[in-house]
Amino acid sequence: MRVHPVRRVLAPVLAAFALLMAFVAPAQAATITQVTNFGTNPGALRMYRYVPDGLPSGRPLVVVMHGCTQDARGYATDSGWLTIADRYRVSLVLPEQQSGNNANRCFNWFQSGDTARGQGEAASVAQMVQRMKNDYGSTNVYATGLSAGGAMAAVMLATYPDVFSGGAVMAGLPYRCATSLVDAYGCMNPGRDLTPQQWGDRVRAASRHQGPWPTVTVWHGTSDYTVVPANMRELVDQWTNVHGTDTRADLSDTVSGAAHAVYRNGAGAAVVETYTINGMGHGHPVDPGTGPRQCGTAGAYVLDVNICAAHHSAQKWFSLTPATG
Repeated sequence: MRVHPVRRVLAPVLAAFALLMAFVAPAQAATITQVTNFGTNPGALRMYRYVPDGLPSGRPLVVVMHGCTQDARGYATDSGWLTIADRYRVSLVLPEQQSGNNANRCFNWFQSGDTARGQGEAASVAQMVQRMKNDYGSTNVYATGLSAGGAMAAVMLATYPDVFSGGAVMAGLPYRCATSLVDAYGCMNPGRDLTPQQWGDRVRAASRHQGPWPTVTVWHGTSDYTVVPANMRELVDQWTNVHGTDTRADLSDTVSGAAHAVYRNGAGAAVVETYTINGMGHGHPVDPGTGPRQCGTAGAYVLDVNICAAHHSAQKWFSLTPATG
């Protein structure tokens, strides 16, 4: 067969170009993968994880828990946590609820058997963390989530305070606000008013841990009628009491339009923080875009309010600037 002169000339050029691209093209991006063998899994949850390519051993780990009707992959993506994992070079554990446990795929933050150390869903999440420690040498561990996932983040901080360094609760509820489904609705709206001591006692009774305790950041919208903002106040009462400080903010300012308050312990360390988003309904705050402080994609229960909660949580937990690997 006769080869066209132009093709004959271009052939070695194209071959060389293809060889060059094989060396300079980036490796395939990391993906969310399922892990099926992570322990006895008494809560019958699914485990997914996201590990950036080339992640060094010993980097931090964030447990990211979705809200009702959501799934692990969608929430991790829309909330901005996948972007943050790449930006700060950290890994993610993404627990996922199954409809067999809860018809709306809510984590069972209100069931006693799922919110006690060594039992149910709380134990399943702890086993996922241990698997990541075994596989990647994960060190500092944090928990976050939205709504039922936010309440479950509070569960993990209370039941495994020796495992978690801190957490961020998005439109969630205090630990042991409810111990049954009937109780849960009253906690969500209008909320349950206990003293700081009563709230703190519930955390202290959840384990034998004597401290230090995880730091807690609470995010809530003023127009949330699903999980009313009173729950933010009760979370502050609970965790300031656990840390042995009062409920009067030591710093009040504004961050990207959100009212921000900081509560410090006797040593001056920030142990509890709140971000109040004026006019925001029930959801996770995001700020879509490619800027260094932006992340997330607006969707159902993921709300564009010009501040990305995942970015600010990561900035507090990991460093003042993103890690470079």
